[in-house]
Amino acid sequence: MAQLLDFAGPRKALTYVGCALSAISMLVSFGPYICIWFVARDLIAVAPNWGAAANIAVYGWWALGFAVLSILLYFAGLMCTHLAAFRCASNMRKQTTEHLMRTSLGYFDTHASGALRRVVDGCAASTEGLLAHKLPDTAGSVAMILGMLVMFFVFDWRLGLACLAAVVISMLCMMKMMGGRGMDFMTKYQESLVRMNKTGTEYVRGIPVVKVFQQTVYSFKAFHDAIQDFTQLAQDYAVKWCQKPQALSLTFINGVVVFLVPTAILLAPGEQSLGAFLANFAFYTIFSAIIPTAMTRVMFISDAVQTSTDAMNRVNSVLAAPVIEAPAAPKVPAGNAIAFDDVSFTYEGAEEPALSHVSFEVPAGATVALVGPSGGGKTTAASLVPRFWDVSGGAVRLGGVDVREIDPHDLMGRVAFVFQANRLFKQSVLENVRAARPEATREEVLAALSAAQCDDIVEKLPQGIDTVVGADGVYLSGGEVQRLMLARAILKDAPVVVLDEATAFADPENEAKIQAAFGRLARGSGGEPRTVLMIAHRLSTVRNADLIVVLEHGRVAEQGTHDELLAKGGLYARMWADYEQAVAWRITSDTSGKTAAPVTVNASEGSECDGSAYSQERSASAYVSPQRRAEATHRGASDSEGGEA
Repeated sequence: MAQLLDFAGPRKALTYVGCALSAISMLVSFGPYICIWFVARDLIAVAPNWGAAANIAVYGWWALGFAVLSILLYFAGLMCTHLAAFRCASNMRKQTTEHLMRTSLGYFDTHASGALRRVVDGCAASTEGLLAHKLPDTAGSVAMILGMLVMFFVFDWRLGLACLAAVVISMLCMMKMMGGRGMDFMTKYQESLVRMNKTGTEYVRGIPVVKVFQQTVYSFKAFHDAIQDFTQLAQDYAVKWCQKPQALSLTFINGVVVFLVPTAILLAPGEQSLGAFLANFAFYTIFSAIIPTAMTRVMFISDAVQTSTDAMNRVNSVLAAPVIEAPAAPKVPAGNAIAFDDVSFTYEGAEEPALSHVSFEVPAGATVALVGPSGGGKTTAASLVPRFWDVSGGAVRLGGVDVREIDPHDLMGRVAFVFQANRLFKQSVLENVRAARPEATREEVLAALSAAQCDDIVEKLPQGIDTVVGADGVYLSGGEVQRLMLARAILKDAPVVVLDEATAFADPENEAKIQAAFGRLARGSGGEPRTVLMIAHRLSTVRNADLIVVLEHGRVAEQGTHDELLAKGGLYARMWADYEQAVAWRITSDTSGKTAAPVTVNASEGSECDGSAYSQERSASAYVSPQRRAEATHRGASDSEGGEA
């Protein structure tokens, strides 16, 4: 609770004031019941001459005054606690969001956005209810219970004990429900909510695929299982664990007369003043109406405390996420060369390293490609350059300086990266591209779009670059999104570029334009070549790279130029042969006309390749690094070979 209140800052004091006002309000609420008892006492004393009870109206006005005062005090208390609760929830969201902004980007690869949203927003909302309502109600309930204990023994302690029996039984039932297994249930309950939120977000994003194949929710098994598990968990707890204790508790706190009436019958014959005894009995009968309210509030506060405890634990887990700290004495890189020096890296919780003793260099202004089988560590290696993760061993150097010794803002300013899967903000094209450099002018954004081959995209949009993507039916294809991402990278004008399979979702036409954009991106604003580290599965896109590094099982299998690697006859040569076979694959009709058969031909036999395969091969090879351009020209390579004359 102290940790939770710390989020409220200076408004924490309002919580204490609100709780005090709530407690006073609850004690004042006893007034009407006491006034009613005074009325009953006076009427019994003068029965049957009812007119002799002269103070009945006075008691009525006093009862009204106590009721109004209780409401006003409670309202003032809630105002104080709400102000503190809103500030607490707001600060909790801000602090978790600010912490996530300083967390390495790799953290988001292992933590789903739906689960994080649930923690940042949902947990803050759940604690808001505790501070705004449950906490002042708890203070009132404590005051009510203490007041009841006093009142129970003021008039007739024997009748008070009878009322107290119902309270004791109700408390035992609540302890049965809330203690032990109840705390364990709340933890599982919150985990189940997080899981449903995460899988629900994934399901919504996958609805287009589900619709295409005309499937139902059962086709997304993870979401379906999350719902079923949550349902089973809640039903088991409610039926098997809470049904009997809750029924028993409600029975007794709403039926205090089960204890009160038999006690009164047993005591009445021995009373000297039956009228006074009946007046006391009337008081306990009236006052017992408070007991269900008090016990219900206690039950709700128990639930709120469990929920908030779990919420704080989840918030603390986010706040404990490792952040990228700026070095005490940051160094400035001397150039843009990249070097992997005996780099090893293991993901959190993994048994095997993703990279093991990887060493290679990317000279300043050169283009180096990372290729290899899936799971070989290509994306991991590229992610270490902008410090999405920090290495477990060895060092990644930029300009001769370990990236961990560079100020994170300086490092991010020097590196631009384009992923294979990108999402646009629901903003205008202008703002989406300008995200790379917010101070950029409109003209600079237009120039970057033109350099990224996006002129056709801008022309077809209803409001040009001011068109909001995702609104009014405006959507872009995967290849068009990639070109906008390249425009963003061009606008950033960083000397180092990391490309992670940037043509993965492009059709041949878009790919040709993306490759042309690569050529512009590889040249700096002053014409100087940028340092490019690129990942590719489509080998034709990297055949003209200055260096090709082949990664397999997290290790460097071989490295060299395209021709050198082919001459070695190793893993790259086998991959290239497989690629040539795949790019030339086509379907032809059987001569009998009964069936269609796949025909595999050699890629060198251009006449056997269909137009789309040839176009794809040609466009994929359109980009040539500045260093290799002169060599390709000198060889007089043809377009079909991927050269540029």
